Amino acid sequence: MSDGTSLWTRSFILMTVANGLLFANFHALVPTMAMYAASLGATGGEIGIITGIFAISAIFVRLFTENLVQKWGRKRCFFAGLGLSLAATVSYMEFTGFSTLLTARIVHGFGFGLGTTFAAALAVDIIPPAHRGEGLGYFGLGNTISMGASPAVGVAVLTSLGAGALFGISAVAIASSLFLFWICLRHKTAPPVPKRTEHISLRERLIVRGTAWNALFSALFGFGFGSVNAYLPMTALELGIEGSGLFFVVGTVFTFLSRLFGGRIYDRHGAFFVILPGAALMALSIFIVLLSHSLAMLLFASVFYGFGAGLLMPSLMAALFSSVTPERRNSASATFYNMMDLGTSLGIVFLGTLAGMIGYIRILDVVLAELLIFSGLILLLHRRKGNTDNIIEEKDLI
Repeated sequence: MSDGTSLWTRSFILMTVANGLLFANFHALVPTMAMYAASLGATGGEIGIITGIFAISAIFVRLFTENLVQKWGRKRCFFAGLGLSLAATVSYMEFTGFSTLLTARIVHGFGFGLGTTFAAALAVDIIPPAHRGEGLGYFGLGNTISMGASPAVGVAVLTSLGAGALFGISAVAIASSLFLFWICLRHKTAPPVPKRTEHISLRERLIVRGTAWNALFSALFGFGFGSVNAYLPMTALELGIEGSGLFFVVGTVFTFLSRLFGGRIYDRHGAFFVILPGAALMALSIFIVLLSHSLAMLLFASVFYGFGAGLLMPSLMAALFSSVTPERRNSASATFYNMMDLGTSLGIVFLGTLAGMIGYIRILDVVLAELLIFSGLILLLHRRKGNTDNIIEEKDLI
């Protein structure tokens, strides 16, 4: 664990790049895996299963991170996750049947679930406590940048160079991530994990004790964020606006800019003063989208969307880490990603079904309402408890 006060150490910089490459592997395959499965002759139902099983397997493996850490240790679990991700990525080009491709996606989901859980926890170990909000904000930039660029690159490579090139580039990304993390961590000893003999309930495997409200806010954020990412292009088509892909490009730029000051506000003033503005800015962006009649207005909305999402994601993660003891950071990281994935999955499925009945424009009304509820809850809990990283203690949750 870092004893200094400097954030920008060699290890932190390399781990930030490595984390970006980890997510680049994931985001490049999100839109292209369905295209690849379709090219192999998969049916619509099979494509849905292949696409959805990834998140389910990632959530499933995170339920057992405590047991895995007790048995093998944090670093071994982490590198096992990266190794599984690399093996699955390489195997995609060899597997052309539904059952074998599905198996590879499950294995990749296991690897991604372990990798993302322990990457964040290991990063916290080297970030000085006084810079935790700022550090996690910068650490997550790789995810933000890859989210904006990797899907477009993946689609372009698949359509122009073929599946072999796509999976080859994706494999290089995850292999490079593994190598950089190894350089940073090979001589570092993670804090010892106390042996636990008591039974861990399924509820605590999903949501670590003491983080119930923070976990709820992570799920609510995932619901809105994932739904917009999935259905904004379809909404733009209903609005008669072309070029909606620029929404995410512009949003990514302003997410990057938000990291330059959001973490510092968190460290100096606390979670409330970052999370509430973040939720309010995302709500404002959805309101502007609903009024949009041109690409210019849509891109204007993306400015607020990028700022809002950029403030929220690292702040919610930092609040979760700050609400647990150091030995429970693995569980806190698993909680954050599990609730994010759960909220995202529920939002995409529910709103996708609803869109078939009321259209894509109107489902944004639901997203707007959800973000306003999010903001109201944060304000209410802040007034009840005052400004703390752990927004509200679990014992106060009725």
